[in-house]
Amino acid sequence: MIDSNFHRFETPIVLAFTPNYLVPAATTILSILETSPENSRFQIICLMAKPLSLEMKAQLELININRLIFTFINLENKELDIYIDQRYTIAASYRLLLPDLLPDYDKVLYIDCDVIVRNDLSTLFSITNIENYYLAGVFEPTLSFQRDYIESLGIENCEYINSGLLLLNLKRLREENMVPKFLEASKKEGLQFPDQDVINILCKGQILGLHPIYNSIRTFFLPQYKSDFLNRYTNEDWILVQKMGNIHYTGGKPWDNITVKFVEWWDVFVRLPDAIKSDISINRKVYHYYKLNQIKTIRDSIDFIKNLYRKFKSS
Repeated sequence: MIDSNFHRFETPIVLAFTPNYLVPAATTILSILETSPENSRFQIICLMAKPLSLEMKAQLELININRLIFTFINLENKELDIYIDQRYTIAASYRLLLPDLLPDYDKVLYIDCDVIVRNDLSTLFSITNIENYYLAGVFEPTLSFQRDYIESLGIENCEYINSGLLLLNLKRLREENMVPKFLEASKKEGLQFPDQDVINILCKGQILGLHPIYNSIRTFFLPQYKSDFLNRYTNEDWILVQKMGNIHYTGGKPWDNITVKFVEWWDVFVRLPDAIKSDISINRKVYHYYKLNQIKTIRDSIDFIKNLYRKFKSS
């Protein structure tokens, strides 16, 4: 059960994950705290495909017991008659159920667990008016190889949002009985990004676009995709993304691979409580590479080589 007294005072943020994603989830949560005012508090609502142990719950509370209130919703026995792509876990589809799962909430923030937050989400939540929308999210500039698929969904180029961070108007979604519509649409096989595609299809025209800093996916940081980025956003937006965009690791995961902006993930990870850090089997090669990046001369050399490679690749 959710204590309805809590959510009047804290920013409610929803994450969906499984126990083996505890450390990435904790890293995302810590990044949320570190980029918000110290007097801000958050209710972290965890949608669990499998329940966490009492020990794991206690580990999460070690992050900051004064600013975080955790609620755990066990959905292990929640059956969904929908199409599930083998590349994704069912946990990703739980966001479609939020209007019904959280009947006492009018508005919540949903965020994926492979995100490093570099902006104040408490302010985003409090100042963004979505009364006349189903939700708010960041639109992805459509890449050339994506155009045919996006158009097959009935969506215009650059009008497709990434669902890794969503500000959801649960009140309106409930009023218009959208959950069964989401689930029915999710039965269609062949959707490349099942829950994300469904959200885009059914909420088309009812989505408030957020600044790209709030959900900066992998391509937003790569210079070879800058021209695509500018089809939707400005050069000033591009600069802001590089400096302060929330990093959404939509490709390889930084705890397993040397990815774009992987250093930023490890920078937050090393500040987690030791009890949480010990719960992950890290990729030692990636970790050693991260440690090398802490030496300025080596980091500068690596950056030079990467930039040279990207310039050659895009030419």
